[in-house]
Amino acid sequence: MSQRPITLPEQLADAALQRFGESLRIPPDLPGADELLRMLTHSSHRKWASQAVAPDLLQVLFACALSAPSKSDLQQADIVHVAERSRIKAIADWIPDMPWINDAPVFLVFCANNLRIRQIGQWRDKPFVNDHLDHFMNAAVDAGIVMSQFIRAAEAVGLVTVPISAVRNHADQTSALLGLPDAVFPVAGLCVGYPLESGRIMPRLPLAVTTHVDQFDESGLKDHIDAYDARRHALFPLRRQRHANIYPDAKLNGWSEDKARHYSVEERADFGAFIRNKKFSLK
Repeated sequence: MSQRPITLPEQLADAALQRFGESLRIPPDLPGADELLRMLTHSSHRKWASQAVAPDLLQVLFACALSAPSKSDLQQADIVHVAERSRIKAIADWIPDMPWINDAPVFLVFCANNLRIRQIGQWRDKPFVNDHLDHFMNAAVDAGIVMSQFIRAAEAVGLVTVPISAVRNHADQTSALLGLPDAVFPVAGLCVGYPLESGRIMPRLPLAVTTHVDQFDESGLKDHIDAYDARRHALFPLRRQRHANIYPDAKLNGWSEDKARHYSVEERADFGAFIRNKKFSLK
């Protein structure tokens, strides 16, 4: 007897269970269920098939990404396609624990661009009086939204990605390598290619931790984190203990232990100075 095919709502419910550890009620006639399933089953990839990404396809994906919402229509996001392999290798050499950068068929850097609006003000003989922290945030958030939309578009055509925030570990070098002028800075890199293997649904914190109604609520947070640690460790135990040269082995090397160790060691402490040197006052 043949098995009944699994419906899209059932696949969505299963993906949500894997991701968040809880069942969601999925309407049987939910519009766009296939796109929602792609989003719920998203995974980062670090191994690539040999298939090249067609230049014409990249242009379509750039157009889709840059169709994202933009704060006040300021359009402060740019994409640098790092096509020259020697430049990709230079970035990969600065980040030796991420060899997948050099292996990726396509490497992009998503940039926040506050220069263009300053230039427009000069050309139109208007003062630029918004040189403060919020304007920095506007540009950075725009770039992040564009990258997110690029990822969504890429997955729709069968490509996979992994973001590389570590380009900010070497923001000065990356900026010089890519010729980024003042008021333009790298937000994140992105490896793009066709997958060599299927992805995995990585568990996320329960929705009770990260969604709120009317007011921010941390009720039962520690219990939720402890339960999440146990669930994630059972499915995808971390292979190594971070900063083992500093801390003794933890009995449970869970997500919270790893992240506590992660942020106990300073990183990117010079990024603020880099941004100020890029002519952002951040006042």
